[in-house]
Amino acid sequence: MRVGRLTKPHGLKGGIKLELFTDNPELRFTPGAEFHLQVPEDSPWFGRAITMRELRWFNESPVGFFEELNDRSDAESIVRAILWIDEQAVADGEEDNAWYDHQLVGLDVVRDSEKLGTVAEVRHFPAQDLLVVNTEAGAVLVPFVEAIVPRVDIEAGIVYVTPPTGLFEDREAEIAGGPGSGPAPERTSTPSADATAGPADSEVATTEPVAEDPSA
Repeated sequence: MRVGRLTKPHGLKGGIKLELFTDNPELRFTPGAEFHLQVPEDSPWFGRAITMRELRWFNESPVGFFEELNDRSDAESIVRAILWIDEQAVADGEEDNAWYDHQLVGLDVVRDSEKLGTVAEVRHFPAQDLLVVNTEAGAVLVPFVEAIVPRVDIEAGIVYVTPPTGLFEDREAEIAGGPGSGPAPERTSTPSADATAGPADSEVATTEPVAEDPSA
């Protein structure tokens, strides 16, 4: 599973800023953790792995220090690399109320006893994750927070939701041409992911306290 991306050097001692693809950096980025690198084939880092020495936070931004990066030149040579961890590390770090993207995609989205649609995709943003729900009226972005998604039943194949008024109804009114059917509020955003990331699952999606929808 991919858990992060190296973005740019920090300081002169090999530190490098991270874009996190995990809700649990304290679990994944521990001293001694090994990360496999996704880089172009012509990169000197192709086929290699790096080992975490320390994760620090500067102005709320994560900065990683790795055994193989001794100075700024080393950090510059590895910018944009995607970090992956192996399946055993993922299994060792499993926790409650957390799911992988592939576990959520395809589940029915239900309000009370009414099926609203099906999860088509999970989008990851710094503030919160969003479920892309395909409905008969089109796609709706649902904040994946506990107040709106109080329960996920993987075995039953159901995501239970308590959406705010208008989240699904506005889309239906737009398609039907009913009252208030003018241009719908923008509901889509493009996650900031490196083009080399490939079609793999991201880390995990978790329900978090309500945060402002970044796609609004």
